[in-house]
Amino acid sequence: MTTPSYEQLDAWIAAHFDEQVRFLQELVRVPTDTPPGNNAPHAERTAELLAAMGLPAEKHAVPAEAVKAQGMESITNLIVRRPFAAGGPTIALNAHGDVVPPGEGWTHGPYSGEVVDGKLYGRASAVSKSDFATYTFALRALESLGLPLKGGVELHFTYDEEFGGELGPGWLLKQGLTQPDLLIAAGFSYQVVTAHNGCLQMEVTVHGTMAHAAIPETGVDALQGAVAILNALYARNAEYEKVCSQVPGIKHPYLNVGRIEGGSNTNVVPGKVVLKLDRRMIPEEDPVVVEAEVRETIAKAAAACPGIRIEIKRLLLARSLKPLPGNAALVQALQKHGEAVFGEPVPSSGTPLYTDVRLYGEHGIPAAIYGAGPRTVLESNAKRADEHLQLDDLRRATQVVARTLLDLLKD
Repeated sequence: MTTPSYEQLDAWIAAHFDEQVRFLQELVRVPTDTPPGNNAPHAERTAELLAAMGLPAEKHAVPAEAVKAQGMESITNLIVRRPFAAGGPTIALNAHGDVVPPGEGWTHGPYSGEVVDGKLYGRASAVSKSDFATYTFALRALESLGLPLKGGVELHFTYDEEFGGELGPGWLLKQGLTQPDLLIAAGFSYQVVTAHNGCLQMEVTVHGTMAHAAIPETGVDALQGAVAILNALYARNAEYEKVCSQVPGIKHPYLNVGRIEGGSNTNVVPGKVVLKLDRRMIPEEDPVVVEAEVRETIAKAAAACPGIRIEIKRLLLARSLKPLPGNAALVQALQKHGEAVFGEPVPSSGTPLYTDVRLYGEHGIPAAIYGAGPRTVLESNAKRADEHLQLDDLRRATQVVARTLLDLLKD
């Protein structure tokens, strides 16, 4: 049974929903493709829109040398602070604005924010500019009640999720700019996620010796060496499938080679090939052991190819997220209100994705992943053509987050 305060929150969100949709459209219309990662303009536009709603944002520009070293052009992270009376928790709400480039195959403009049949289209409309809107309007709805509250809310809008988060939430935390008591981070609206996979990304450079294709015996084919390494790596997936996680929603480890570059021409024996791989780690795995095993697999395969030399560079080590003590009240509130608003039980589970939330977890901050979106990543076309968000999911997720904030902060 809803209380008058919950009904008031829902009514405020309904009355301001057109404004919320326009806010999200404005966010989608400013590209944040990463690479190249020129994200400061989006932060500036977001700050303008927030200020117009009475929510001034602190702008924290990451030093240019650190951004360029990460392979991006600009990052400005935003924090909005809304403190209430002492005696309650500070709850951070984090969503990221950076996103992969749109790619081909769109039937709606990737930066259009076009609304058709109750769906808002555009890159990052689902992941995760949607939750800029969810969290902003949940906070505004909460404040509209004018009730005595204890604790505070912070909006963390950051711009380094695609490259690992170290210059997004990681940078804010390391600089001592925030240390909330609880965290809600961008996610999908039909589940509450409390655990996720880790991710190891590596670059493997395979060196041979270039030669004319007419006299291949004078060279060493780096591509053949790369094929041997690829076969050895992919053979490991059969073993990984035998290792099952005990976390609901997470299955087993997996390895993927997502990018291959090499060679100079069709009539030249390739002297260099570069592979970039992604190894997903379940929460039960030790990242140190995983990295050592991958390196050993590569080294053994290369050693079996005469004349082949290799270089291995770690690109990313994102640790898995495990539930921290202290997140129970947060998770229970999200589940309770999710069931009330969506009319079905909302499970707590893990996800095979990796997220910025792990960085908060490493700082001892209990967290849950929850926000606007469909039941699965696939349904939203996230990171594919025609990414979109069901507007009804945006409205309902905003209700759930606003109600949860009220439960945790009310006097």
